[in-house]
Amino acid sequence: MILNMALSHDSYPIYIERGALKRAAEYFKLQRRVLIVTDSGVPAEYAASVAAAAKEPTVVTIQEGEASKCMKEYEKLLCVLTEKGFTRDDAVVAVGGGVVGDLSGFVAASYMRGIDFYNIPTTLLSQVDSSIGGKVAIDFEGYKNIVGAFYQPKAVIVDPDVLSTLPKRQVSNGMAEALKMSMTSDPELFRIFEQGEAFKKIDTVIERSLRIKKSVVEQDEKEKGLRKIFNFGHTVAHAIESEYGFLALYHGECVALGMLSMCSGELREKLLKILKSLDLPTEVPVDYEKLIEAMRHDKKMSGNEITVVYVPKIGQFDLKTMPFEELKKSMKEVFPQ
Repeated sequence: MILNMALSHDSYPIYIERGALKRAAEYFKLQRRVLIVTDSGVPAEYAASVAAAAKEPTVVTIQEGEASKCMKEYEKLLCVLTEKGFTRDDAVVAVGGGVVGDLSGFVAASYMRGIDFYNIPTTLLSQVDSSIGGKVAIDFEGYKNIVGAFYQPKAVIVDPDVLSTLPKRQVSNGMAEALKMSMTSDPELFRIFEQGEAFKKIDTVIERSLRIKKSVVEQDEKEKGLRKIFNFGHTVAHAIESEYGFLALYHGECVALGMLSMCSGELREKLLKILKSLDLPTEVPVDYEKLIEAMRHDKKMSGNEITVVYVPKIGQFDLKTMPFEELKKSMKEVFPQ
């Protein structure tokens, strides 16, 4: 299956197909210098398969985890591109999860003011969300995605077969992002979660999530309006990640927690049951003041208030400007201290 991201200047194909990784040469322009970025948690044969199809491949493996999405690794990759003589005619390919995709995409966006970027997401979380849409970034001074750009890939391969090597916790982690999109935009996808069939129907979950993401990005590429719905659960989630140092909890697990305080009480009860069925966390001890302080660095913050996405009913959402004190009150309803 091919979905086409139809943008005014940067349209590109999204290939959703089992076994597509092995056919990267058919879908990507690889007969040139190609920097292939992967991480230590990704099976080495995935990057090797892409390298075998490239004319002049260079494979760089970063350490697995959010800590690698940093200025130090960004600089290292720029050094590799410079030392290997990469030009604007060459390319970067990400083979990994969201960390690899975000870091590699930002490197491609900034080297020589932009070279071609391709993405092969290997985690469920990156397949349903970060692999498309063009938001690339690194973390800085403990704050997530605070340095970055909008830079669309030339093509994306989403191969569900690569998920067979993922630990179950990582699959659950990705389900949180798909669940997030179902709550704002797709009642039918939400029913799949309610009925406990998400793992069994994972191909459908991936496809429907990507269709939501594609449709929204096509309408609002630079996050001026509608695209803000993807921040559902993320305001609180990013603050939790900052407090826990990106280590104790995965991103999707933090999003799961973040959604609980941003929906109606009636919907929260349904959400709690689904999160438990997906083996996602439903509570975490927090320091409210530290979370609020982290939110003050959020891009959606203004003065003593912040814009959040609130879901009153499945398939509906509101963009609410909420004072930090009100937000603290909503968190207290959900999280123990």
